[in-house]
Amino acid sequence: MNTNENILELRDLKMHFPIRQGFFQRVVNHVKAVDGVDLEVKKGETIGLVGESGCGKTTLGRCIVRIYDPTSGQVLYRRNGSGVTDIASLNTTELINVRRELRMIFQDPFSSLNPRMTVFDIIADPLIVHKVARGKELEDRVADLLKRVGLRPEFMRRYPHAFSGGQRQRVGIARALALEPKLVVADEAVSALDVSVRAQILNLMMELQNDLGLTYFFITHDLSVVDYIADRVAVMYVGKLVELGTTEQIYANPQHPYTEALLSAIPRPNPRFRKKRIVLEGDVADPSNPPSGCYFHPRCRFAKDRCRIETPKLRNIGNGQMAACHFSEEITLQGI
Repeated sequence: MNTNENILELRDLKMHFPIRQGFFQRVVNHVKAVDGVDLEVKKGETIGLVGESGCGKTTLGRCIVRIYDPTSGQVLYRRNGSGVTDIASLNTTELINVRRELRMIFQDPFSSLNPRMTVFDIIADPLIVHKVARGKELEDRVADLLKRVGLRPEFMRRYPHAFSGGQRQRVGIARALALEPKLVVADEAVSALDVSVRAQILNLMMELQNDLGLTYFFITHDLSVVDYIADRVAVMYVGKLVELGTTEQIYANPQHPYTEALLSAIPRPNPRFRKKRIVLEGDVADPSNPPSGCYFHPRCRFAKDRCRIETPKLRNIGNGQMAACHFSEEITLQGI
């Protein structure tokens, strides 16, 4: 159950990767993978981050857990009994302690697990690093984690190659939960799995959230998955958030043309209710050389001169729904 208390706040977060050229590797430009993101995540909720490939979703998730060191901005995390901590400014020693409460589930269950380690070693590793358990207690903790994610304890002596994709992802989830975190960043956690297995993993994650009081930052390109699991949805385009609202608001009444186009691509099981898909012309803007004004204007059918000059700000459209579009109140968009 989500509350009004924020567990995470992103303030003007930026991640710019340098482009180097020449013998001396001089910096000639930057790839603006994340370009000024402001976002609040409430304790106990699931917020879904969606967008096309290359829009910066994964980079944002990795900045939150400090796999990447952000170029600028703040990642404010509310710790249990320790106040608010800016993860972006922590040194290595301080970061180790925070990472007990902040974990990540990676996209590919085949490459995220070390093939030379047994399941026991994979899940026990964070417990050993943080000196949480050892000996018989360590083995009992690993067995309990395997049961919690729907695997048999005797599997702990097997290697990852002996498991299916869905089982491997369960191992990855068990590893993420080993230190009893409060916030879990799930990066495309089900995109590499078969459709039937996706539902099982999503149901497992929702059960674990209810049992353990977890908060999910769920990154995906599949809006049908977001509709199933998320409380709120953030839509990202070329490093910026273009819309934010509850799942019901976003799906029923989108306020940004990019969101409308994404929603139109969701498959519908009933052919009687099919509608014409909105096909965006061109490719996602180059984050190293984005267009002026609104980054989306070269692909937007509603674009006007103002869009080419002035960058829209993410603003409240009403009822807490936010959109970065100059003409949200004037245009009519279709939801689901």
